[in-house]
Amino acid sequence: MIKARSCLFYASAVLASLLGPAAAQAQADADFYRNKQIRMIVGFAAGNEYDLGARLLARHWSRHIPGNPNIIVQNMPAAASVVAANYIATQAPADGTVIGAVSRNLVNQSLLGHPNLVADPKKIIWIGGTSFPGRVCVAGARAPAKDAEDLFAKELIVGSNGAGNSTHILPTVFNQLLGTKFKIVEGYRGTADILLAIERDEVQGVCASYGQFKSSAKSFEDGKLRILFRAEEAAMQEIPNAKSIYDFAKTERQKQFMRFVFSSTEFGRPYILPPGVPADRVQMLRKAFVDALNDPQLIAEAEKLQMDMSFRSPADLEAITASLFNTPPELIEEVKKLLPNMN
Repeated sequence: MIKARSCLFYASAVLASLLGPAAAQAQADADFYRNKQIRMIVGFAAGNEYDLGARLLARHWSRHIPGNPNIIVQNMPAAASVVAANYIATQAPADGTVIGAVSRNLVNQSLLGHPNLVADPKKIIWIGGTSFPGRVCVAGARAPAKDAEDLFAKELIVGSNGAGNSTHILPTVFNQLLGTKFKIVEGYRGTADILLAIERDEVQGVCASYGQFKSSAKSFEDGKLRILFRAEEAAMQEIPNAKSIYDFAKTERQKQFMRFVFSSTEFGRPYILPPGVPADRVQMLRKAFVDALNDPQLIAEAEKLQMDMSFRSPADLEAITASLFNTPPELIEEVKKLLPNMN
């Protein structure tokens, strides 16, 4: 009996030695976050796309983090998330209790020398992103340009709601870089107003995020609107047959210019941690992030809200960041001259 008990004790000890580190780490993770609160700092005002996406994520993310901490959303909208990014990078506790939801333009702003941005995109920790807000250029039924090729020979009058916005940046870059013939009319409050202007023949088209056209599905079905091309190099699942504007670039430098200006789309709505957060907590939050985005409850709520929660991996965000920081300085100077309001 004593010998049997000794063998059992030995076997239990061996098993504990094999499973102990993983079990102990899982317990430590749960113990760290149990009864704690995570602050999610959103760099935009309540009701903004970033804010709505962050609040949706927060409602489900905590269930997948060991210890189930409560996630509280706090808005820090000054300077289009620059203040929030600076806070995360330089002041927030680096222990995994503060997460930032910041602009997808953060890397471009840094490279363009935004005067108030001190956050270093190479040092912050990317958790991942949600959504792929691919952009398209569309035209009304009576517009003279019927497809992308026509834009190099025929003028297309497009509406815009101001410099620094996709409705202005996209046609400006295409005109100056590729030789398209967009004529930009400013003064509209948003894409919805421009779509009304197309119906009234005030303008003939618009370039904007594809999601801005969800309410116009019937207009596309009826032929009142048509997609001329997508402004992304990457394929867009919703419109697999749409041409890419990159197909019309004649040189690699033209493509590199557009990648610099447009690649922010590929960040989606990014989530970051301060530099120095322990690696095990980073991995835990990243795993919980993926698990939350695959949660049937989140997916169902996102569909109801028509909110794109497509996963953007931290590896992809790191790779895009590294690529952008390899942009030749002279090309960045060209971007500054063409788009002085971009940063």
